[in-house]
Amino acid sequence: MKRLRVLVVEDSLTMRRFLCEAVAADPGCELVGEACDGRQAIELCQALRPDVISLDMMLPVMSGMAATEYIMAYVPTPILVVSASVNRGELFKTYEALAAGAVDAFEKPHADEDSAAWCARYLAALRLVARVRVLTHVRGRLHYGETPAAPAAAAAPARPGGAQPRAVAIGASTGGPRAVVQVLHGIPAGFPIPLLLVVHIGEPFGASFADWLDGQTQHRVRLARDGETLQAGAVRIAPPGRHLRLHGRRLQLDDGPERHSCRPSVDVLFESLARECGAACAAALLTGMGSDGALGLAAIRSAGGFTVAQDEATSVVYGMPREAARLDAARRILPLDAIGPTLAALAGTEAP
Repeated sequence: MKRLRVLVVEDSLTMRRFLCEAVAADPGCELVGEACDGRQAIELCQALRPDVISLDMMLPVMSGMAATEYIMAYVPTPILVVSASVNRGELFKTYEALAAGAVDAFEKPHADEDSAAWCARYLAALRLVARVRVLTHVRGRLHYGETPAAPAAAAAPARPGGAQPRAVAIGASTGGPRAVVQVLHGIPAGFPIPLLLVVHIGEPFGASFADWLDGQTQHRVRLARDGETLQAGAVRIAPPGRHLRLHGRRLQLDDGPERHSCRPSVDVLFESLARECGAACAAALLTGMGSDGALGLAAIRSAGGFTVAQDEATSVVYGMPREAARLDAARRILPLDAIGPTLAALAGTEAP
C-alpha cells in the first residue's frame, strides 16, 4: 500500500522533532522532509511534491500564511495548519491560511495532554486532509509579479420568484472560510434580509472566527446569542459547539446531540428555517466533507423556499453539495462566484 508522503514545517526544533517522530513512527506514513521556515517549505514542496504538508503559521523568513499563498498558487498541495489557538493574532493567520487554500486546522498539543492520543488524532487529520482535491488559488501570484487572467464575465442572475425571504441561511465545512467570504463579497452592504451562518470549524479555532469574518467583508458579522431577535441585515454565525435554530423571530442556541458528527449542524439550522418560515426563506449549501445540510436543504425546498448548492468544479470538497444534488434539494447548482449575486437578487439588490 502506498504510504502517505508528509512534509513537516515547524520553526520550533522541539515541536518539529515531536511531529517528525510521530509521522516516522506510523507505518502508513513517510516523512519526506522537514523545514524550519516558510521559504524552505516552498523549496521542499517544489522538490519533493509531498502528499500533504503539516504547516505552522508563525515562521521566520517567510510566514506560514505567505508560504500557503505561494504553494496554493504554484504547487497546490493539501495543507494541514498545525497551530496554537490561544493567541488571537495566530488564530487570524490560521483563518487567512484557510481562506488562501489550506484545507483544515489542528491545534498543537497542550503541555498536560496525552501525547499518544494527540499523535493518533494528528495522523488521522493528515490522512483526511491528504484526500482533498485542492484547487489552484491565483491570488498568491499577485505577490510575485504575475497578473492572473481576468475571469469570464458571469451572466447576471435572474431574481428568484416569490416574496422576499424572512431569512437566508448559509452552511459550509471544509473550504468554508474562503467560500463564505466570497459569497458575502457578492452580497451588498445594506442587504435587508437576516443572514444566518453555520461553518464547521474546530472548537479551539472557532471562538474568534466571527471577528475575523467581520473584518473580511462589508457586513457586520457577530456570533449568535441565545434569544436574540432576528434583525434585518444582521449576519449571525453559530458559535462553536452550539446548534443554531430559528424559533419564531428569535435565535436559539443549544448543545444537543451532534448531527453527522457536527455541532453546530447545518441541518439543524436549515430544518428550523423550513419549519418556521416555510416558503419565506432561502439557503445555500457550500463546499464541505460529508452530508450535513443536504437533508435540511431538501426540507427548505419541500417547504417552497429557494435553495442553492455549490457546483463540483468550485468546491474544495464536493461532499455536502453532492449529497444535496443527489437528493434534488437545490433549485440551482451554481459556481461559487454566482452564489452571492443570486442571494442578493432575493432582495432585488445587485452585487457590489
